[in-house]
This record gives sequence, C-alpha cells and structure tokens, in this order.
Amino acid sequence: MNAFIESLSSGPAKIGLWQALANNYTAEICAEAGFDWLLFDGEHSPNTAQTLLGQLQAVAASPVHAIARVPAHDDWIIKQYLDLGFRTLLVPMVDSAEQAKAIVAATRYPPHGVRGVASSTSRAARFGQATSYLATANSTTGVIVQIESRSGLNAIEEIAAVEGVDALFIGPGDLSAALGHLGAPMADEVQSAVDDAVHRVLATGKPCGIFGLGKADADKRISQGVRFVSIGTDIGVLMNGAKALRAQFK
Repeated sequence: MNAFIESLSSGPAKIGLWQALANNYTAEICAEAGFDWLLFDGEHSPNTAQTLLGQLQAVAASPVHAIARVPAHDDWIIKQYLDLGFRTLLVPMVDSAEQAKAIVAATRYPPHGVRGVASSTSRAARFGQATSYLATANSTTGVIVQIESRSGLNAIEEIAAVEGVDALFIGPGDLSAALGHLGAPMADEVQSAVDDAVHRVLATGKPCGIFGLGKADADKRISQGVRFVSIGTDIGVLMNGAKALRAQFK
C-alpha cells in the first residue's frame, strides 16, 4: 500500500505546500517546516527531470511525503517521474474514466499496465539494489487524479470507480476558468460546484483533496471531509514574506 494514501484513512487532514520554485534549497527548507506533504509541480513550474531529482534528494531525510504533478498524461513522462523515485503522482486535467484507466496503466508494470522496465538504472529501485521493487511497485504507487473541468465534474463517479485511482483532487483555479469565472475561484457558481464535487467524491469512498484558497476556505473543506489540502505555495510564502518585511519600512 502507498504510505501517503494509507495515511488519508485516519487522523487529521494532511496539510501540504506546493513547490514551484524548482530549487533544492527551498525544497529542503519547506520539508523542515512540518508539512505532511509537498507537491513538486511539473505542470506550471520550470521543473525538469534534473531539478526534480535534486529536490527529491534534498527532502529525502525529512518524513514529508513528496508528491509530483506530472505535466501531461503521456506514458513516458509518468514513467520518468516514477523512475526518479516519486511514489505518488498527481495527474492534471482528468476528464473521463477512459483517461483515468490509461493513466493508471502508465503507472503499472505488465501485465497490469504499460510501464517500461529499467530497474537497474532506476533511482526508485536503488539502481537495481532494491530487488523487491518490481514485485511491489504496482501496489505501492499512488495515483491521484485532478478534477478541474466540466467534463471532469460530470464524470466524478466513473473516474473514482477506476481501479488504481486512489484519490481525487479538485483544482479550483482551472475549474473557475472552465465555469466562466477566470481568476475568480471564490465566485458563487465555482464554490457551489466545488461543494458538490467534494460531496460526490466522498460519497464514492475515495479520499478527496483540494488546493485551499486561504485559511477559511481550507478549514471549510476540512470540515466537509477533505483529507488532504494544499494551503499555499513556496512562491507565495516568499512573496508574502518579502512584501511584509518591506512594508515595515515604508
């Protein structure tokens, strides 16, 4: 079983922080701040395989769980992220059960999927020294799919029913754009859609995650039963801290 997914079944909601600076040093600092999980973003950040590798190595000594958001559904990208050593992936823009099935297949070795085998050169398998990796990787890889479109909303139950989908994550930013409220995720229509999505995800029995839009919003989602919440970004922490410091001397 995947350790992060298993942790969602009990205890308080897991609090995370988005990593978008693509920097080893800041990743290590954030890992020491006490978050339950860090999300390393390959979709909207200047991350490469090399920068992701460095950040994984930087946080390895911390108990924080490293999750990666892949930039696309492509099999080769998913394979590469897993070989680097990420055990849990967040996949954006999942609109249907068919897409979810293909994503799960990309994370599984044959005969249960299409993931290519390279254990002797894979960091995840400790370069061939973790002799049990090939036998256990399918069952220990976590797959979280992101719901952030009208199609995704309409297919929540079907997506959640896909074997191998471990959790669903609601992205209010893209969802607000899809609903005609670009840049306004707190718009009433968007918030109603998120309320409904959270309820429907939880009704499937799968854990629900979300990007919290501030303290009050995060608290609301946790009270609704959301099991893992991102409460900000490393960029936001730096920007807000820098602005607050500068404001002291105006």
